[in-house]
Amino acid sequence: MQKGRILVAALNWGLGHAARCVPIIKALLKNDYEPILASDGDALKLLQKEFPHITCLSLPSYNIKYTEDPSNLKWKLLFDSPHILRTIKAEKKITKQIIKDYQIIGIISDNRWGVRHKNLKSVFVTHQLNVLSGNTTSFSSKIQQNYIEKFDECWVPDYPGSKNLSGILGHLKKENSAIKYIGPLSRIEKRSWPKIYDFLIILSGPEPQRTFLEKKLLNTFKDSEEKILFVRGVFSSEEISVKNTNINIRNHLYGAVLQQALNSCKYIIARSGYTTIMDLNSIEAKAFFIPTPGQYEQEYLAERLYKLGVAPFCTQQDFTLEKLNDLEEFSGFSSIRFDHSFRDLFTLFERK
Repeated sequence: MQKGRILVAALNWGLGHAARCVPIIKALLKNDYEPILASDGDALKLLQKEFPHITCLSLPSYNIKYTEDPSNLKWKLLFDSPHILRTIKAEKKITKQIIKDYQIIGIISDNRWGVRHKNLKSVFVTHQLNVLSGNTTSFSSKIQQNYIEKFDECWVPDYPGSKNLSGILGHLKKENSAIKYIGPLSRIEKRSWPKIYDFLIILSGPEPQRTFLEKKLLNTFKDSEEKILFVRGVFSSEEISVKNTNINIRNHLYGAVLQQALNSCKYIIARSGYTTIMDLNSIEAKAFFIPTPGQYEQEYLAERLYKLGVAPFCTQQDFTLEKLNDLEEFSGFSSIRFDHSFRDLFTLFERK
């Protein structure tokens, strides 16, 4: 028997939030719940492609975009805060209607502050208990934590304890019983397949920085003799091509095709977004990171993994082919066995 409908909502900031909801959605199906999915933009498109037979609904867009000058990003987000607050208010209103229309019994919200309801068990999914923002980190972290407290539980997709992936982002000094560490979330599984590509380049994240990096990498690799699979990370019918036949360009990969690509390459070049890190950890990959300029979180994660000897990185501005020579000096990811039960987590929705 169906246990009830759970609303799963993902933030549309890059594709990472939607991508890491995929294992949660599959677990809901496995445990006889009926997920109802909600997001906007490319994140919604990803969910629709992964789950074409599941109801997908549109939510208001935060319209978070990067500045061309990374140093202005923090101030742009501050300037945009009235719009963000209006979006949260609109989310709450639409969530009430979705609950009524679809008889929702519980909510799982990946970083969407307004997708919750006081009369339903609501879960917030995030790896950012602390939100890094330079000299305003205490302020931004407090805002995040205040919103998290409005939910019944917070699920952190990371390992508990000192051996973890998120560092200070996902771990507070004080314990909190409402915070559950559920282990890294990845839709990718490790497979022992032949290495077809020397490099898999995966682009992601908001514009215009995604395009800036795309142009830089295509120019850098234009004469390369290495076999390269270049995934642009866009949902578009517009195709681009290069003269170098060693470079295979795809707009987007998902599902089994993405899993095969990740397991069939020697090295991966990517942003140091947390969902990407979870995927690479799952397949124990060797990677080179280029954090999104001005995004403190990605810069912190890249530097942390560098200091741990896991993966090298450099800034977008400084990237050259010679930087890739550092890859052999780093260990790559080594996944830690962590047993968790989605069945136990989902019992929250059955409590009165």
